[in-house]
Amino acid sequence: MSETGTVLITGPTRNLGRHAVLAMAARPTKERPDLLLVGRAGRDLTAVAEEARALGACVHEIGCDLASLTDVRAAAATARDLLTDGAVRPLRALIANAGTMSVDTRQASSDGYELTFAVNYLAHAQLIGDLLGSFTSPARVVLVGSNTYYANFWRKLLHVPEAEWADPVSLARPAAGEQVPGMSASGVAYSNAKLTILYYAHELQRRAGAGICVAVFEPGWMPGTALGRGAPAALQAVSRALGRIPGVSTPRRSGPLLAAMALDNKWAHLRDGAFVVKTKPVEAQPIAHDRAREQRLWEATVELLERAGASR
Repeated sequence: MSETGTVLITGPTRNLGRHAVLAMAARPTKERPDLLLVGRAGRDLTAVAEEARALGACVHEIGCDLASLTDVRAAAATARDLLTDGAVRPLRALIANAGTMSVDTRQASSDGYELTFAVNYLAHAQLIGDLLGSFTSPARVVLVGSNTYYANFWRKLLHVPEAEWADPVSLARPAAGEQVPGMSASGVAYSNAKLTILYYAHELQRRAGAGICVAVFEPGWMPGTALGRGAPAALQAVSRALGRIPGVSTPRRSGPLLAAMALDNKWAHLRDGAFVVKTKPVEAQPIAHDRAREQRLWEATVELLERAGASR
């Protein structure tokens, strides 16, 4: 970045997030940001924080369960306090990296929302909304997306579910009745959440102001990561094997690319929810551009977040 400050990142303890944290911490002193690590409190969060400190970074751990919007609000308040008190430099970037894919779409967050939608999308909408006034321009918001929002030839061949859009209030509602066996329902929920992120990025850019640039990063297919830990053991074993194929994305390869999205001048021009796959900006599919859906998503998000706050 032209002016180095603080980067807040969610999901910093494993895989993509962990390697992004270490890549940022390993930068030359003049380019190294202060780091706010937002993730589940415990050994894993402490471990990655200590690794980053050993590389020379100023690091603060912020314990937060993203499946709880109360936790998310508290994490945002802690970040604001650190910024106000001067414990870290001005906030220049937020990386919305944390994600999950629940194997059972009946599973709900602590606020009663479908877990995949709640963690991948709602938690980040809450966090970003709470911190918008704390950014110092020029600043960036980088959301982690996925090409699973639509089905191309290879995804159809591999039976990767694509998004099945519905009103966001419906997407946030846990499934009812008997869960369909297999990964189909959870795959659709994950794809829906990733399409939601694209819609959100476009609408956020319209509302965030000229000093904040919003972009979406697709790290590439990374088989064998913790995202699929709820899948059958045999499928997990196959995914780990596929992850060893040369050229397939891995957290070690993609983490530094995610860090670069938040820090490098190369990406300073990206706005309007620009979609970057690994190292290349690409045009998102037409389904990912829908002004009416984007406006409705914003309205529904306000409703869902307010409803969760009122229930506390």
